[in-house]
Amino acid sequence: MKKQTLAIIALCLALCAVLCSCTLDGNMADTSDITQGNAPVTGEKKTENDSTTLPETTVVAKPETTTAKANSNGVTGKPDSSSKTYTGYAPLPKITLTASDPNNTRGLSTTTVGYSYGVSQNGVPHDNSLNAQKYFIEKKFDAVSIDTKTKEKVLYLTFDCGWENGYTSKVLNTLKEKQVPAAFFCTLSNIKAEPELTARMIKEGHIVGNHSTTHPDFSKIDRTQMAKEIEECDNYLREHFGYTSKFFRFPAGSYSDSALDLVSSVGFKSVFWSVAYADWDVSDIKGKEYAFKTVTSRLHPGAIILLHSVSPDNAEALGDIIDWARQQGYEFRALTQFPK
Repeated sequence: MKKQTLAIIALCLALCAVLCSCTLDGNMADTSDITQGNAPVTGEKKTENDSTTLPETTVVAKPETTTAKANSNGVTGKPDSSSKTYTGYAPLPKITLTASDPNNTRGLSTTTVGYSYGVSQNGVPHDNSLNAQKYFIEKKFDAVSIDTKTKEKVLYLTFDCGWENGYTSKVLNTLKEKQVPAAFFCTLSNIKAEPELTARMIKEGHIVGNHSTTHPDFSKIDRTQMAKEIEECDNYLREHFGYTSKFFRFPAGSYSDSALDLVSSVGFKSVFWSVAYADWDVSDIKGKEYAFKTVTSRLHPGAIILLHSVSPDNAEALGDIIDWARQQGYEFRALTQFPK
């Protein structure tokens, strides 16, 4: 009898585990990426950081000069036919970003936090994303994970670009056809390797965000190095594209309180996300339908969507995702429209 009872209990536990892994519509939920969503970058050439200690003031060159103009996707130099930039915009003045409190004398936490957005369902954002936004506000970090203020059903579409395999052009074609703004967070190595694509993003009205110079874990480098990672990437865009924006995304979504504080202190907004999936793994292609079902099942009002343009699944499904979202009453907005 004891053996029979134990067998029945084991069977019941197994059935409960299966049922708990299902979504409300009866489909199996893919929760393998519940705490991840930002890919490791491959194909990058790492460069050593200059660890020279800098003064404690932050000097930022003001782009609002007679040679620059503010656009919905950032700040650009004025069109200049004699300019040698990839965009044809006049170069912008370079900036110097100097880490305040370089030795972290205030004792801000340097504990590594791997951003966890949580998998939302049924149009309801996950508590992880909501709690992250509350924390950023409470600590006065200029960082966002979800729009909790806009009453309308809005979505913010973002991509991370650390390397290229031929699908970004298709993504841009779809965005142009559907008239949807997006933000592309690019590493410096990718910007240098793909100047025509980067210029196209800017010229077609998208945001090119700062994804750092060498894609390091910001929780494991000092504050001076953090500032230099952002500065070098931004200055390259200023010099070679006549462009800058104030949006930053942490490499691999790894950060600390000290890192959040540093990014805010040099005038950049850290952009996280509330919708994502493991689309960066190009060795695990699952098809257009999988991408469509996964992304649309996780959408919710105020969502910041993280996708990777290296995914052929995303490139194929993007148009249908946009159409479906609009049919549900969603509106795509640029990060520059994010409420303060």
